[in-house]
Amino acid sequence: MAHMVFCSKYKQELEGLDEPPFDSDFGNKVYNTVSKKAWGEWIERQKMLLNEYRLQPWTPQAQEFLVEQMNEFFYGSGGELPKEYVAPTA
Repeated sequence: MAHMVFCSKYKQELEGLDEPPFDSDFGNKVYNTVSKKAWGEWIERQKMLLNEYRLQPWTPQAQEFLVEQMNEFFYGSGGELPKEYVAPTA
């Protein structure tokens, strides 16, 4: 049976992640409140942030920034895009 959560992003019951994304209290919070759908959207947002800000994900500063952005994405206003960001055209 799938792990179901009340998704903090979509405000409805959806399939959750298979396991916590990282080993911490925040990772458990994400596991219990974020759907697979919302997590997939976060992964795309994270890629964009890494590229736009030219972040090195192994640095503590980049990790702290990404956790702040993730928290805002799932539990806040959704997070703002970088000022210079231009969405790709299909």
